[in-house]
Amino acid sequence: MPEIIRVDPASAAATTILRRYYDDIITRFYGRPATSDEIAHELHGHPAGDLLGDLGTFFVALGDDGDPLGCAGARYVDAGTAELTRVFVSPDARGLGLGAALIAAVEGDVRRAGRSVVRLDTRNDLVEARALDAKLGYAEVEPFNAEPYAEHWFAKDLTGES
Repeated sequence: MPEIIRVDPASAAATTILRRYYDDIITRFYGRPATSDEIAHELHGHPAGDLLGDLGTFFVALGDDGDPLGCAGARYVDAGTAELTRVFVSPDARGLGLGAALIAAVEGDVRRAGRSVVRLDTRNDLVEARALDAKLGYAEVEPFNAEPYAEHWFAKDLTGES
């Protein structure tokens, strides 16, 4: 199983996997390969600096060769709530349980930070993500934001989980 570590979202490993993340979601959304300009635009327009310290947390899964294979983070919304974000596993590493392991690592940090609810939003075309969220106990809830690409909203109560 690849190693899952907490990293600074500005680290080389985080930047590498976030580029792959944006490449994947842009490609899925437009139905064509993402351009390097589109990826750079998303990296610049949606910085991950708030997924660090008192503001949030960010994890990367590293293969045996040190290559980043996946990521997941959480932004601390308020004293009781965190928002799961940037959950991604590279296509060549899917099926290894990395998505669930990354989310579990994030949930552990969320608990340690004193938050009891994790929420997320996602798009219709991210079918695998929605299936994983449901498998991990996330239930569909009423919309909690007006994000332009959000089409489904989920939440999970961490109270009582270990």
